Amino acid sequence: MSSVPVAVVTGSNKGIGFAIVRDLCKQFPGDVYLTARDPGRGQEAVAKLQQEGLRALFHQLDVDDLQSIRALRDFLKEKYGGLNVLVNNAGIAFKVQDKTPFAVQAEVTLKTNFFGTKNVCTELLPLMKPYGRVVNVSSTVSCSALGRCSQELQQKFRSDTITEEELVQLMNKFVEDTRKGVHDKEGWPNTAYGVSKIGVTVLSRIQARLLNERRKGEHILLNACCPGWVRTDMAGPQATKSPEEGAETPVYLALLPSDADAPHGQFVSDKTVRPW
Repeated sequence: MSSVPVAVVTGSNKGIGFAIVRDLCKQFPGDVYLTARDPGRGQEAVAKLQQEGLRALFHQLDVDDLQSIRALRDFLKEKYGGLNVLVNNAGIAFKVQDKTPFAVQAEVTLKTNFFGTKNVCTELLPLMKPYGRVVNVSSTVSCSALGRCSQELQQKFRSDTITEEELVQLMNKFVEDTRKGVHDKEGWPNTAYGVSKIGVTVLSRIQARLLNERRKGEHILLNACCPGWVRTDMAGPQATKSPEEGAETPVYLALLPSDADAPHGQFVSDKTVRPW
């Protein structure tokens, strides 16, 4: 078993994820895994970094596929005996002008952005080594979407005692409400992406709390962050930040020094803790 530290970035063959891998290759003292659904695209991205003189490794990962997540889990367990840095970056967004019915957009978006992230955490968080760092890439859209939820929903999502089961129920309810065409009436905002990222931010708060309870003294820090509005396939060419600039906050959180005890369970944007 290798004693080399190891970092994994989900959905990292392009965009912000790719920029995060590039930065970690330069700054993280260990093996960095670039992951992608499509092995061809993943290997291509690794080769691109090689041309820059950087060494990334590849492992297939489709966050929508539990078997794929578990295959990565077993590989990390066997080869490294655990994990030091996990960046949950994989995510999707429908374009504003997309004609796909809203209920379908809701189901597809939450499947990847919320449930995919949750499943990766369920399988990989138990592997986190002491002083490990976990970064869940969310979005400030989660804040604006939260503000457009009913008071009752806002209260639930801001609760310091909400459980993962309750959060899952709420995310499923949103999908169900869009299917029935009653999501407006039920107090939801009209953004599937926004709701999926509310889920990621709240999930991060819950997970940080559980780490405090179950793994006290192991100094594992877990946070949600917003990379900003970044020029990627997802956000388009009008966005204000380059992927390199978008990678700054996730990489800062992934490389928090071993003597740091904060931030933890926070929502961080531009390296600054934001109110939730």
